[in-house]
Amino acid sequence: MEAKELRNKTDKELREELIALRKEQFNLRMQQASGQMPRGHQIHNVRKNLARAITVLTERVKKANKQ
Repeated sequence: MEAKELRNKTDKELREELIALRKEQFNLRMQQASGQMPRGHQIHNVRKNLARAITVLTERVKKANKQ
């Protein structure tokens, strides 16, 4: 997911996306811990997407506080 896609979403949709990504990250960590992880690069991708979503939300909060 790209930052452009995230910027087109509403705050509520972004928060829902964040929750979904955190759940996915947890599930991937559990798979990795139990040795069932077939594709290790997925954890990296989820972490990057989480960071993007958090960044967009933070930008919006800072922009709202400036006004």
